[in-house]
Amino acid sequence: MMRFKLDENLPVEAADILQQAGHNAETVHAEQLAGINDQRLSIVCQEEQRILITLDLGFADIRNYPPENYPGFVVLRSKRQDNPTILGIIQNLTGAFEKGDIAGKLWIVEEKRIRIRS
Repeated sequence: MMRFKLDENLPVEAADILQQAGHNAETVHAEQLAGINDQRLSIVCQEEQRILITLDLGFADIRNYPPENYPGFVVLRSKRQDNPTILGIIQNLTGAFEKGDIAGKLWIVEEKRIRIRS
């Protein structure tokens, strides 16, 4: 079981998909953290030991967010960002989560591939 935090730019239903796959998933909205800055959100994820899933490309900047200092980041890079597309990507990711280790890594998830940076 992995522990995830879903950023405010993701549909809240994504938490349900992760929970159905056996993971612990919280949303920024449910914890009244919507609107906090990226730096504070990264600290919250460190404190809670949660992997952040987001559409925010700022978290892909390893100079500002070195992956080894965090539980992990999953940054979604999709041409379409409507709810059905994002929920489909999250659903597909549940299988990848079982095979790959995210701890201390940055996963850049595109529609056809996943790039992993340590």
